[in-house]
Amino acid sequence: VNNSFDITILGGGPGGYVAAIRASQLGLKTAIIDQDELGGVCLNWGCIPTKSLLKSAEMIDSIKNADQYGIKISSYKIEYGKIIDRSRQISERLSKGISFLMKKNNITHIQGRGVFTSKDNIEVSKGKKVTNVKSKHFIVATGGRPKNVPGVTFDGKQIISSKEAMILKKPPKDMVIIGGGAIGSEFAYFYNSCGTKITMIEMMDRILPMGDKDISKELRKQFIDSGIAINTNTIVEKVEKLKTKVKVHVKNGSKKMIIESSVVLVAIGITGNIEDIGLGLLGININNGSITIDDYGQTNISNIFAIGDVSGPPWLAHVASAQGHVAVEKIVDHNTEPIDYNNIPSCTYCQPQVASLGLTEIQAKEAGFNIKVGKFYFKSSGKALSVGKPVGFVKIIFDSKYGELLGCHIIGSQATELIQELVIAKSLEATWENLAYTMHPHPTLSESIMEAALDAYGIGVHQ
Repeated sequence: VNNSFDITILGGGPGGYVAAIRASQLGLKTAIIDQDELGGVCLNWGCIPTKSLLKSAEMIDSIKNADQYGIKISSYKIEYGKIIDRSRQISERLSKGISFLMKKNNITHIQGRGVFTSKDNIEVSKGKKVTNVKSKHFIVATGGRPKNVPGVTFDGKQIISSKEAMILKKPPKDMVIIGGGAIGSEFAYFYNSCGTKITMIEMMDRILPMGDKDISKELRKQFIDSGIAINTNTIVEKVEKLKTKVKVHVKNGSKKMIIESSVVLVAIGITGNIEDIGLGLLGININNGSITIDDYGQTNISNIFAIGDVSGPPWLAHVASAQGHVAVEKIVDHNTEPIDYNNIPSCTYCQPQVASLGLTEIQAKEAGFNIKVGKFYFKSSGKALSVGKPVGFVKIIFDSKYGELLGCHIIGSQATELIQELVIAKSLEATWENLAYTMHPHPTLSESIMEAALDAYGIGVHQ
């Protein structure tokens, strides 16, 4: 094998493999190094398998609520093992698909652990075999891993991360979830649907604390109605592991409590995989556990770029892919635009789903905008009522001076599919009038976006 390349990507997740494909399309001799299955955490242990699990949870809910559609289901059985197997099979199928794409695009896939030995060389180890890979340019796309609570060790059985939460042998009787962000909320919904008693602990004042307050409030209401216990403004002081249970010592203001559970899931965020890959040897700048990059992903070493979770927030697969595209375009000296970080959609796939874009109402006010806010509730939507999903709303924030779209926040059964209209609108600098007066098909959930835009200016039709 000729181990000299124009560009080598370290890491085969949604950032790395997209960068590799784009590099090959642009005529660069390309290699990709990964020690695990191609597709990274997202495809194998994140975005994709969780969506399969969540679909199973939705099916359980549909069966429980079948009466409202005129269908009586007298009994059903949750075959939990098959739920897990289905999610694993989907991941395996897609990972094989990525391998096929590497071959199709003439990308050399080198399996093993890669470590920089110089700015022009990575040493790849697999067992006793060592391969040196020389390259003119490198992209570090080593991803991230779940953060843990200080002083707590994952054991994979009683104290688990999101990875183990996808492959438990059976749903536990009860579970404490530390962290009320997207990952915590998705697993709370999944395991609650499977019959597990869920208690969520969040140190901030609400679940989904980075999102819009109205959305967090609505999700909290829906979760509590479904039997999930939620403790906000609550700090974990200690996690004590006993033989058959775990005691979580928490503090809310001056009040201290002990919450007992058979399993504790820690879902407090991501930390980048920056260790043991030779970054220190090269003197690559690190800040708060992430590689420091410019607008194009370039590090302080000119031929080395970094993308995705390893380069810091937002820790989203679609951001990693976009960063990979931009980095490669920059390397070949195309006149490329950097990513607009104000136009990144964020999605949470529990039920009801949550999707957001741009500024929250509070952020818009703090930024000095005079704003107009429109809302449309799905209970007023013919389509939402017809399909039996009237929960939630669309909330859109405009700048009152020019009608500029500043942000959109949706909670509802199909929120993650609806948000893309707003992403395109924002990228095209659309105003409230474009959203309000562009014809939307009837009956659809998408009409709710049009209605929310009309409502912002006091001329809503259907509520």
